[in-house]
Amino acid sequence: MIIKDKVKMPVLNKKIRQTNFEEVACGYDIELAKLEAKRCLDCKNPKCIAACPVQVPIPEFIKLILEDKLDEAYYKIYEDNILPAICGRVCPQEKQCEGACIVGIKGDSVSIGALERFIGDYALDNDLSKNETIIEKNIKVAVIGSGPAGLSASASLRRLGYDVTVYEALHDFGGVLKYGIPDFRLPKNIVTTEINKLRTMGVKFEKNVIIGKSITIDQLLNEYNYQSIFLGTGAGLPSSLKIKGENFSGVYYANEFLTRVNLMKSHTFPKNPTPVKVGDNVAVVGGGNVAMDAARTAKRLGAKNVFILYRRDMDALPARLEEIHHAIEEGIDFRLLKNPVELIGDKYIVKQVKCEIMELGEPDKSGRRRPIGTNKYEIIDIDSCIISIGQLPNPILRESTDKLDVDDWGRIKTNVHMTSIDGVFAGGDVVSGAATVILAMGAGKEAAVEMDKYIQSKKQ
Repeated sequence: MIIKDKVKMPVLNKKIRQTNFEEVACGYDIELAKLEAKRCLDCKNPKCIAACPVQVPIPEFIKLILEDKLDEAYYKIYEDNILPAICGRVCPQEKQCEGACIVGIKGDSVSIGALERFIGDYALDNDLSKNETIIEKNIKVAVIGSGPAGLSASASLRRLGYDVTVYEALHDFGGVLKYGIPDFRLPKNIVTTEINKLRTMGVKFEKNVIIGKSITIDQLLNEYNYQSIFLGTGAGLPSSLKIKGENFSGVYYANEFLTRVNLMKSHTFPKNPTPVKVGDNVAVVGGGNVAMDAARTAKRLGAKNVFILYRRDMDALPARLEEIHHAIEEGIDFRLLKNPVELIGDKYIVKQVKCEIMELGEPDKSGRRRPIGTNKYEIIDIDSCIISIGQLPNPILRESTDKLDVDDWGRIKTNVHMTSIDGVFAGGDVVSGAATVILAMGAGKEAAVEMDKYIQSKKQ
């Protein structure tokens, strides 16, 4: 008999966690992991695998947990997912593997993400590292960007025997995993440890290199003799509200705000000289995971009142249900059906936000009911405002690279991951726009296969 209800993961007390950046979700121990693993039906046609962007053999690793073969469970996951401890924490499993789980038809789906995290953490705690036989091709390839797409592509290319060098623009590696996701969701030491496994595999890393400024794509191909290049530079350019007052002091874009805290450690000021001031009343504009991260971070920085301004209702929030639930527990206020139309300031410092009150009409292309203005307004006092309405690719690369085709949003156009430049491939958010960690990893993995095909075809 299958237990309908999933085994809940322990979490930190909601009052305690508002005051620190410790990880909220505590993870399963072996007993809890086995209880949850027993709920898996080990389907003959596992839809969960098809719904996973990197095709992890989910029932197989879950069965290995039940058999106390934890090392083997890790190696089974690692064949397809090089970042299990990370993906188990940040993937939107409810929309992917867990959303396709057969058990979910009559009860709660199996907590695949929590089980993956358990195995990933077990591997970290026990310093597991898969010894892989790599047959060297002695062919150089470059990967631009050390975020999820770049890390996945570099691992896949290295396994194929290529001499891989990853170039990162920032002073630390990990991309959005380091600068975009707070420690209370993804501790940075986990990201560092996972990257070090790639170093052990033989992947080389170069930081503080801005491709398009420090080195161009043309130089990488013609002077550095890379036979192929993967562009995984992500989407780091924030989208603007395009409203009056957006340039006032006290107005942040979410990726800037989170980068100051996550990568530059502004929350430890004056130990680290990068302060960020939020004040008592903080408005966060947006409803996605980044907005939840920004709101929960502001609360931890000492804000008394943090509220989400979102132009649709609760049912339309794009953030993960777990993140919404944690935000509510931590006292984040959701002020829905409100659309900011102006930021009001005094001496160039933001003081208020003017919102139009919205109502919902017929569904749009996204399937969500379209927000419609009512010509009724509300003015709210604030000390700071964090804008989180999406990101687009940084223009540096496209502006410095001739013949690189992009769409109207600045996203790189590809055909089976190949860009308009021969030998240059791309994947992840720089192609799709801001998406998820696992989708970017899937794109990097697929692009590596196409790069291998391209290089081998040139040798014939």
